[in-house]
Amino acid sequence: MQSMTPKEIVAALDKYIIGQDEAKKSVAIALRNRYRRSLLPEEMREEITPKNILMQGPTGCGKTEIARRLAKLMKAPFVKVEATKFTEVGYVGRDVDSMIRDLAEASMRITKAEKMQEKYDIADGIAEEKIIEAIIPGAHKGKEKTGGSRNPFDFLMNSGGYPSQKQLYEESQRKKEQEEPESSDVEMARDQVRQQLHDGLLEEQFIEIEVNDTPKGNQLDMSNEGMSIAIGNIFGDMMPQKTKKKRVRVKEARKILREQEAQNLLDMDQVTDEALENAEQNGIIFIDEIDKIASGGRYTSGADVSREGVQRDILPIVEGSVVNTKYGPLKTDHILFIGAGAFHTSKPTDLIPELQGRFPIRVELNNLDKEDFVKILTVPENAITKQHQALLSTEGIHLEFTDDAIDEIAEMSFLMNEQNENIGARRLHTIMEILLEDISYEIPEPDEDGKIIIDRAFVQNKFNDTIRRDDVDKYIL
Repeated sequence: MQSMTPKEIVAALDKYIIGQDEAKKSVAIALRNRYRRSLLPEEMREEITPKNILMQGPTGCGKTEIARRLAKLMKAPFVKVEATKFTEVGYVGRDVDSMIRDLAEASMRITKAEKMQEKYDIADGIAEEKIIEAIIPGAHKGKEKTGGSRNPFDFLMNSGGYPSQKQLYEESQRKKEQEEPESSDVEMARDQVRQQLHDGLLEEQFIEIEVNDTPKGNQLDMSNEGMSIAIGNIFGDMMPQKTKKKRVRVKEARKILREQEAQNLLDMDQVTDEALENAEQNGIIFIDEIDKIASGGRYTSGADVSREGVQRDILPIVEGSVVNTKYGPLKTDHILFIGAGAFHTSKPTDLIPELQGRFPIRVELNNLDKEDFVKILTVPENAITKQHQALLSTEGIHLEFTDDAIDEIAEMSFLMNEQNENIGARRLHTIMEILLEDISYEIPEPDEDGKIIIDRAFVQNKFNDTIRRDDVDKYIL
């Protein structure tokens, strides 16, 4: 993302989202400004806060899709929340701080994945040695087993957690035994196995490996988000790590051991610090359905009180505050907030003035017309027609849409949105499902060319009754 200019960000969004150039432009500038800010001296960097964006447009015009694509496009922590989740807090809603806790989780996941990626090269080598050890055990393997595992409570009770002289002596003896040179025969056999592993000859062979045992269902929920405690973690590192035997194929063992060893190599304190820093400086929160918490009238009673209360709860987070997460305190001053809503029954001015002021960039998204529908059906990399063609190709059916069929589907979608409720591009999903319902159900035999052609006549025939009924309804008084 840091190497992409605003024009390149818009070009990347254009592959999936048709139209709405103003919204894409605003988002691209906001993202690029994050990068520009990171290049400034620290004193100036602290002064510059992100300019939050408020998107206004009817349902199905691409607000949420822009957010989804941004999440996939960039490596920054990203969270999408519905503002309606925060209404009626204490009854059916969620605590507003939970959006920041979710952002911390997202940032932790991204940062941990990046750090694991760096450790995989070392972890691969360790995992390979463990696989070889499992196939050809060393000379001291048997002796090691006889030691057995210590009881964790003995460990806690014995000398306040310190090992006794006897244990120290036994451990030093065991280390000496391990340092004894292994026989040359074992080493030769291991070299052969190593070569066979590199050649991929042992992938299907079953071996027994030791994996970390993470018991399930030991969470103690304190009925507050972010307050659940794993009972096993109460004693921290005082308890020794439990392991269990697992019998798996070599190819699966390689994956399991690689993840396990990479995890062991991580410095979790460093990962946590970097994750919090990443969330604070690069985090983006997309608040959808923000119009549902705008109180339309002047009279605040019933549900309106709750809505205004949610706005007042969101306000300090957008303004900048410190929220406690399970990874540590997180400052919200430099998080970018993008609000979006249809604003059918309310207007952006119905939000409380303080919250309006925190979303200085207003973007209005346009209604989709017939030309937009034609582009949506054909241009994007994930176009609906391409999705249905891919699904039916698994059954050996090769669908082909003619240009006049695409034109007819777009025309129908536009008319249905005009006549009934305007649900934007979602109308295309409705029409495509009805259009291909019989083909999906009956799985017919294709023609000589191995194709099923969808043309204008096919579309009109399928929707003949629907269109005629709508036309008649227009003339009934």
